[in-house]
Amino acid sequence: MKTTPRLQVSGKAPLGGIGLRHSAKRDRKSITLHVKLEVLRRFEEGEKLTQIARALGLATSTVASIRVNKDKIRANSQAATPVSATQLTRCRGVVMGHMERLLSLWIEEQKRQNLPISTLLIQDKARRLFVQLQHEQGSGTQAETFGASNGWFARFKARHNVLLTDEPSVADTQAAAHYPPVLRTILEEGCYSPRQVFNVDETGLFWKRLPERMLLALEGAAGPGLKASKDHLTLLLGGNAAGDFKLKPLLVYPSENPRALKGCSKASLPVVWRSNRNDWLTPSIFQEWFTGCFCPAVESYCASHGLPHRALLLLDGAPCHPAHLGGLSAHVRVEFLPKNTSALIQPMNQGVIATFKASTLL
Repeated sequence: MKTTPRLQVSGKAPLGGIGLRHSAKRDRKSITLHVKLEVLRRFEEGEKLTQIARALGLATSTVASIRVNKDKIRANSQAATPVSATQLTRCRGVVMGHMERLLSLWIEEQKRQNLPISTLLIQDKARRLFVQLQHEQGSGTQAETFGASNGWFARFKARHNVLLTDEPSVADTQAAAHYPPVLRTILEEGCYSPRQVFNVDETGLFWKRLPERMLLALEGAAGPGLKASKDHLTLLLGGNAAGDFKLKPLLVYPSENPRALKGCSKASLPVVWRSNRNDWLTPSIFQEWFTGCFCPAVESYCASHGLPHRALLLLDGAPCHPAHLGGLSAHVRVEFLPKNTSALIQPMNQGVIATFKASTLL
């Protein structure tokens, strides 16, 4: 019986193509100098070869070839465009790139958990991440410096498409102007006196921060500046419209039992002590404060001044303020200010918090 010899096929070419010769060559994709420099920039920031290829729509072998010829590519870029080569080849360091990726993930996580976030908090988090990554990378990255300036933050938002809030960046003056008559109607309907109207607001406090500049005598030698402390906490301050009652501040600190308070009873402190790893006020902490601290304090105040047991609490629309607070007490009515009007009509923002900070840090 005659057998047909088996045809040996190398590689993964389809069987239908065996024995056929195609004269047409595969189209070659032209790669610009800018794309090659972008590949090298991503390599220096620590991205994987496959990630770069997928992001830029290139073959993995092409990306690997660009990495091998990086010195030649950079030399050609400087020779071809001496004026703009600085911008094309200017690469942020590995630590900076890694820090920005972690920071963008952190921002998304904070927004997912409906936690408050601001430019100052993001800049502080960026500095801490940068220092942490420098320490992990070792001495080779110590030459890199980072100050988390406003210019960097603007570029960071553009690179990573960061949006801090859904509200417009400009205060809504029209909504703020229309709210006083609405509030007046609420006060008249509920028969609330100024003693029964309360407002609270949160603020961050770098409680160890020292002045960044100091005066020196002319004959004195200039010394190295002090590094600003990053120890941060959150305070909730509040009081009533009459000004004769100040609520006990709520303090949120990263540690539940700091070493300085060893052996100290937290009930004896002049603040309500709560802890959170990020030292931020969360909806759960605020709700617990509302039912366990604010409502009893209002009841005691009204009883001691012969007032009816009812109160009005004005809040802004911060994510840490639960929308269902009004249903947790039969004696306290909760009203929320219009969106994006806190800077204009939030009572605690009309110099109260600023005065507290000024007197505390003196």
